[in-house]
Amino acid sequence: MHFKKRLLLPFVCYFLSVSQFFHVCYGDVGTAARYSPPYLPTACFGDDQTQFPSSNLFAAAGDGIWDNGASCGRQYLLRCISASQPGTCVPDQTIQVKIVDYAPSALSPPSAQSTTIVLSETAFGGITNIPMDSINIEFQQV
Repeated sequence: MHFKKRLLLPFVCYFLSVSQFFHVCYGDVGTAARYSPPYLPTACFGDDQTQFPSSNLFAAAGDGIWDNGASCGRQYLLRCISASQPGTCVPDQTIQVKIVDYAPSALSPPSAQSTTIVLSETAFGGITNIPMDSINIEFQQV
């Protein structure tokens, strides 16, 4: 029995040291674009100004998360994980956005087509240093 424990200890130590090099992902990975005003009317709440959070951290859902309109009002945590230009993402910055619109029918065109989510200017600027057309994101519904 003592011999088995001695063999197991190096394996456990090796596994723990190697596992420190891998990032654990708790959400889905997708893409984000940005859009500019005017934001009204929206597919979710029409002309109601109160739909927008006071922080201006809101978004339009792409086809992948639209869920036939069920995504209206949902909240998502998201962060920028990469972009075509190095240094675009604000490191370790996570924001929470509210879905208020459907990206394909939004009044303002997105900076890139067919993304997972389209962020307000404020939301996009909160996780990026450079105004790119699209970024790669990690996101999770809350």
